[in-house]
Amino acid sequence: MAARSLARALRATVVALAATLAVGGTLALQGCGPQQPSFSNLDITGNTQFGKDFALPDTHGQMRTLADYKNKVVVLFFGYTHCPDVCPTTMAELSQALEQLGPENAKRVQVLFVTVDPERDSAQILSQYVSAFNPSFQALRPANEAQLKQVTKDFRVYYAKVPGSTPDNYTMDHTAASYVFDPDGKLRLFARDGQGVTPWVHDLKILLGVST
Repeated sequence: MAARSLARALRATVVALAATLAVGGTLALQGCGPQQPSFSNLDITGNTQFGKDFALPDTHGQMRTLADYKNKVVVLFFGYTHCPDVCPTTMAELSQALEQLGPENAKRVQVLFVTVDPERDSAQILSQYVSAFNPSFQALRPANEAQLKQVTKDFRVYYAKVPGSTPDNYTMDHTAASYVFDPDGKLRLFARDGQGVTPWVHDLKILLGVST
């Protein structure tokens, strides 16, 4: 995805975040106290403008919600398997971050890849795609357009098909970002994709209660 396309894809979510900060003011104040953690990514703790849960089928057709990942940090990543650069880059960064956390801490993190292109991303393709980056990664595939619209609406994720030279040769503009829930199931972070490994390791350690 070109830089210009990425900018368009991020615009809707960034504007929503800015509006929330301006109206509520609570997010801007939460990091001021000495006891608050200092995250590398945007702290959206307590934000009421974004989804608090999801209900989507995994690649085996089983409906998944946050309750299935109790006591784990959950990274909810939106993308698609035909993405030429940002998606695979971020998936690789997340896998490297888990390696740096060590096996015991990595077990307490669940990366969930939500496709915004279920038309091409079959369950089999998704399963192979995420496992190629890390065996622990899981994929969620909206069963229909209604499910896709609901989850992207809940999390204010922008997506749009960009026609290519043939009907099957298209790309997807989409919000290049992830949402991170803490082990208690609370939404904590908005993380832009392609940020590198270090910010992921830093923030995941805070959420896991591991010394940074």
